[in-house]
Amino acid sequence: MKFKHFALLAAGTSLALTSCKNKETSELIQPDPLAINRDTTLNPGENFFHYANGGWFKKNPIPETESSNGIFRTIGDTINAQIKAICIKSSEDKEAAKGSNKQKIGDFYASGMDTLAIEKAGINPLKVEMARIDAIKDVNSLSETIAYMHTIGTGPAFNFYLGQDDKNSTKYALFFSQGGLGLGDRDYYFNTDEETVTIRKEYVKHLQSMMQLIGQDKTSASKNAATIMKMETDLAKVSRKLEALRDPIKNYNKMSVAQFKSLAPNLSVDKMLANLKVAKADSVIVGQPEFYKGLNELTKTYAIEDWKVYLKWNLVDSYASYLNNAIEVQNFKFYSTVMNGVSKQKPRWKRVVSTTDASLGELIGQVYVDEYLPKGTKEKLLEIGNNIRDVYAERIKKLDWMSPATKQKALVKLSKIVMKVGYPDKWKDMGSVSIDRKSYCANVMNTNKWEYDYMIAKYGKTVDRTEWGMYPQTYNAYYNPSNNEICVPGCNIIVPGFEGRMPDDAVLYGIIGGSTFGHEITHGFDDQGSQYDEKGNLNNWWTAEDLKKFKAKTKLIVDQFSKYEALKGKFVNGDATQGENIADLGGVVMGYEAFKKTKQFQNNHKIAGLNPNERFFLSYAYAWMVNVKNEALAQQIMTDVHAPAQFRINGPLSNMPEFYATFKIKEGDKMHRPESARVFIW
Repeated sequence: MKFKHFALLAAGTSLALTSCKNKETSELIQPDPLAINRDTTLNPGENFFHYANGGWFKKNPIPETESSNGIFRTIGDTINAQIKAICIKSSEDKEAAKGSNKQKIGDFYASGMDTLAIEKAGINPLKVEMARIDAIKDVNSLSETIAYMHTIGTGPAFNFYLGQDDKNSTKYALFFSQGGLGLGDRDYYFNTDEETVTIRKEYVKHLQSMMQLIGQDKTSASKNAATIMKMETDLAKVSRKLEALRDPIKNYNKMSVAQFKSLAPNLSVDKMLANLKVAKADSVIVGQPEFYKGLNELTKTYAIEDWKVYLKWNLVDSYASYLNNAIEVQNFKFYSTVMNGVSKQKPRWKRVVSTTDASLGELIGQVYVDEYLPKGTKEKLLEIGNNIRDVYAERIKKLDWMSPATKQKALVKLSKIVMKVGYPDKWKDMGSVSIDRKSYCANVMNTNKWEYDYMIAKYGKTVDRTEWGMYPQTYNAYYNPSNNEICVPGCNIIVPGFEGRMPDDAVLYGIIGGSTFGHEITHGFDDQGSQYDEKGNLNNWWTAEDLKKFKAKTKLIVDQFSKYEALKGKFVNGDATQGENIADLGGVVMGYEAFKKTKQFQNNHKIAGLNPNERFFLSYAYAWMVNVKNEALAQQIMTDVHAPAQFRINGPLSNMPEFYATFKIKEGDKMHRPESARVFIW
């Protein structure tokens, strides 16, 4: 997945750019974002990220309500304003038929904005679930309750989902993996640097505050906070590190239900599967068997009362944003302020719009496509995507490190990649989900239940390869190795600064071509994706010698990024981020190769004083124009498989000779890398 990437035309206001009219022609003249975003006081060879985007950063500091500022927030604001309009229009329609899309969108949004009702309800929306937890008497009922909680959108003790079998992509399988950590990643529980130690201390304080807010006295809350922290630390002890989760072979451990029972006899697997609504399952895929052995022991180590405390915390943590103000604010203080450096909450409407979209995005997407996507979005995206695929094929054929046999298989896989662009041809049916204006929290829970039931209903059925995993209004993209497909939602057509006009090809191929299509296609050939064949099955299609050469090249990119110091003493995790780094490098290379075929490049046409090469590389940097607070950056380094934005620009470009020539990068510049150290893969 590209992770919040970038796009093309425009459907509304984006950057706060000034504009003027030429008095003689009355033609609207807009400033060129690539030209005005630069900080020309800097040498591009020292830090291209800051050279390309520093001018914008100086004018646009990070708001108090955000952990970052840049291209993603700008585009996000545009999309959120559009979704807000959809929500308000729906909520004001008094004649919307019960059960209609408009009624559900309008009532969901209205329930989120009704703060008086939310305050009055307190934690009552969770009363039934709390009673279920209180009723736990033994390990059997503990397993049943843990499983039930997974069906309502919480995830205690472990992670569970239904997806395509990695070795048989035509069938769905049940996946069990490590999880259950309130801090998200195991390293938060063990790292000894000052920042992480502080976060652990603040987390315990947060746990105590939350326990008190749900009705526990101070003494009990303090004791229970310590218990939760100890339980999560024990779960973290048996969890794999982030980088170890990248190996699809080691994380594929298929076993019969009987074998799963033997692995973790205390988990009451039969009862657990029944409450997960898959009682007839015959096999499961366990990502990390040692985690389940450890979890099995913890069901014996900790008393049932301890587990009740942990489950109540998990429940409240999952729904904190939809409860009364005191709980929501405490949740914000820890996860947004302590963890991400955000000092002020976003306006209520923004929070509710975000939740409405996350819960009913399938319904909102249908309106968004009709009212906000420019005509021809699908066609333009496909045109760019196919051009990228064509140059990819040309590059593969010319590789000097790959044998003809492996090249042929790589070309077959490339040709079979399915491109889902714009929006789906068939929408999911959310007719069964119940939404009204009575309870915001209940509405969220109802959509969570629907989402779970929709997922689990696929079990035993033929895989639907037409299904989308994103909404058209979601500013992101992904590659799915099991389907050998990429998905590029329609809102990737937005390029701030080009409102009402088509961006030039340098922009199109630097952003949509390079950081989107080129990036996602390369995921099919990164350290993980390269292990799947053209049908989406985990299957080695490489010769032994070619695979050895490929791994040597991926090691070079690991070594390169591991040397980048994002914060004092905190370096990028080159192993964990290598897939995204490979995709970034492949993406910008393919974007450039496709751009070379355009008239703009061939005619050496200048725009805003910038030649085609300058515009292409500045466009690629524009795609990652993101300034991040140190707290959020520290969290990203520890938990994210994506490198920080500046290295997603500087890293790939420092391997491209065309970039060196364009900006006259010379030995001694910080961006300069010896030719022998430059990474070339695809």
